[in-house]
Amino acid sequence: MNQNVLFVCTGNRARSQMGEGLLRNAAGDRFNVFSAGILPSGLAGETVEVMRDIGIDVSAQRSQHVDEFAGMRFDYVITVCDDAAEVCPVFPGGGQRIHWTVEDPSDTYARGGTLLEAFRAARDDLRWRVEEFVVETADQA
Repeated sequence: MNQNVLFVCTGNRARSQMGEGLLRNAAGDRFNVFSAGILPSGLAGETVEVMRDIGIDVSAQRSQHVDEFAGMRFDYVITVCDDAAEVCPVFPGGGQRIHWTVEDPSDTYARGGTLLEAFRAARDDLRWRVEEFVVETADQA
């Protein structure tokens, strides 16, 4: 039986969406993967573009509120921003909560560089973390 994984960030427009796409691509046969936000604000076009750069299509994903998953059992809830980690609701099922601090592409962009470079940096950070997660959870299976 596949394990359920939920990625959570504030807006569910970039980091959590990338996490969902990356994990589904890396080990989708082992996981049911979802993403949500505390204050969903729509899937960013830049998210779609930088994921397409590495051959992953997330264009069909949609921005969702964490409340849409109320009552669903998760084996892992992975928060990818500090704000989400602080206010993320508790989900039933005794699953493991994991927190990854992944810099918001908007913050990176504000310090210089292009917006796409900032989104790529977040994607690459998440890609590494997702690959590690897949290896670690394979050992537990």
